Amino acid sequence: MGVREAVYSVYERRLRHHLDGLPVPRHVAIMVDGNRRWARAAGFDDVSHGHIAGAQHIAHLLEWCSEAGVGHVTIWLLSTDNLRRPSEELEPLLRIIAGVATELSAPRNPWRVKAVGALDLLPPETALALKKAEEETSGRDGLTVNIAVGYGGRREIADAVRSLLQEHAAAGGSLEELAEVIDVDHIAEHLYTRGQPDPDLVIRTSGEQRLSGFLLWQSVHSEFYFCDALWPDFRKIDFLRALRDYGLRQRRFGG
Repeated sequence: MGVREAVYSVYERRLRHHLDGLPVPRHVAIMVDGNRRWARAAGFDDVSHGHIAGAQHIAHLLEWCSEAGVGHVTIWLLSTDNLRRPSEELEPLLRIIAGVATELSAPRNPWRVKAVGALDLLPPETALALKKAEEETSGRDGLTVNIAVGYGGRREIADAVRSLLQEHAAAGGSLEELAEVIDVDHIAEHLYTRGQPDPDLVIRTSGEQRLSGFLLWQSVHSEFYFCDALWPDFRKIDFLRALRDYGLRQRRFGG
C-alpha cells in the first residue's frame, strides 16, 4: 500500500469512528452530476466515456449505503429535460442506463430495483430494461434502489394528480367530492416513490448547488449536501463526510 492509500485508509477509519452513535438516513437521494465534465477533463471528445465511468461507480455507492444501514437510495440518471439532448449524445446514454438496470438486477446483487420516472417518454427498449429489472428484483429484501430516468419533479406531481383523478373517477366519484377531501397524503400515495420514506439526505456532486426539480415533493424536509467532486471521482470518504454532516445536523422539519 502506497503512502496515499495508507493516509486515505486512516482517514476513512476516522470518519467511520465519527459516525458511531450518529443517526443514519433511511433514504439517500443523489444527483450524480458531472459525468460530461469528467470526460472532457480526462481528454475524451466523446462524453459517453464519462457516463460509462459514472455508471460503473453506482455499485460502489450502493455498497457504501448498505454498509451504513441506509434502506433506500434514489439515483437521478436522466431528467425529462435531458431527453432533448442531441441524439448522438442521448442514444448512447440511454443504452448505458439500460445496462445499469441490467447490472443492478443481476442475480449476484441483493438490491431491489424500482424505476422512477415517466417511462412513457422513453424509447421502448429503455423502458423495457427498467421494467424487467424491477420485475426480476421485486422479491429481494436488500436495499431499494430507485433509478430515476425520464424524471422531472413537476412532471411527477402532475402525474400523481392525474392518477388520483383517474382513480377517483373510476370509483364513480365526482370532482366536487374529491375537492372536499383531497389532501397531501392523497397526492403522496400517487407519487413515483409511494410507499417509501421521503429522502432524509439529498446529495449533489460536481459543485452545483440547486435541486433542478429533483424530488420536489419528497425533499421538503430533506437535508442537502453539495460536494465539489465530479460523480466518477466521488469517493467513499466523500460519502462518509456527507453522512457525518447529516448526523451532526439538528433536523427541524420546516421549523
